[in-house]
Amino acid sequence: MTNKRLPLDQQHQMQERPEEKEMTFLEHLEELRWHIIKAMIAIIAVTIVLFIFQSWLFEVIIFGPTHPDFVSYLAICDFSHAVGLGDTMCFNPPEFRKQAIGFGEAFITSIKVCFVGGFVVAFPIVFREFWSFIRPGLYPNERKATRGVVFVCSSLFLMGVAFGYFIIAPFAINFLVGYTIPGVENSPTLNSFINYMLMFTLPAGLIFELPIVVYFLAKVGLITAQTMRTYRRHSIIGILVLAALITPPDVVTQFLIGIPLYFLYELSIYVAVRVEKSSAD
Repeated sequence: MTNKRLPLDQQHQMQERPEEKEMTFLEHLEELRWHIIKAMIAIIAVTIVLFIFQSWLFEVIIFGPTHPDFVSYLAICDFSHAVGLGDTMCFNPPEFRKQAIGFGEAFITSIKVCFVGGFVVAFPIVFREFWSFIRPGLYPNERKATRGVVFVCSSLFLMGVAFGYFIIAPFAINFLVGYTIPGVENSPTLNSFINYMLMFTLPAGLIFELPIVVYFLAKVGLITAQTMRTYRRHSIIGILVLAALITPPDVVTQFLIGIPLYFLYELSIYVAVRVEKSSAD
């Protein structure tokens, strides 16, 4: 009798949902704890490996954008020659010394860098554990609609981190290190350099998740494609403000991250349209 009073779509979902044993609140917490433990094991395992090879990690990866032979500088210079501009777009990072002035700063920074690197590398596993905890609570049709979400989210996050590392970081480093005050030697500390590198990469990884966020918001009806189109001009201002917050005060760098953000916004509108069409079918 109860099912007859429910909307037809809810009745259909209740019929589709497989019989599962109801879990208590404490049982849910216990399951969540094990997923967190598995994710932390993956992060710590990668962290240990990176710590063992920290010389390579710092010299090739972390300090890579400070080297003249960094792939981004070479690619930009090759592009400049390919379009007939010669050396116009070619540039190299200014030379500067990185100092560890705090007691234990080198060791603490190594641990922090290896742990963050472990999180980035193990992100697909971390997100899979998170999704494994969420997925049993979904209906079969919802599970079908979110098939491949681990791969998509992981790919977008890693693409964002790569974009921040290969595009934002080189331009930002050149601007920040090249900006000098008369009579002052620009010798950044190791800790400040690492913090800026994290600022250039991790936020970009999170921002690239925008289409996924819009997908779920559109799925629950909190946002529509028409709403996003209506506020497109407002979003451009918001994108520029966001780019200014996560990048140094350099117009070129702000546009470098602002342009991909706008394309992500347009992609999110397309995602919302697809969600609305699938819901209408």
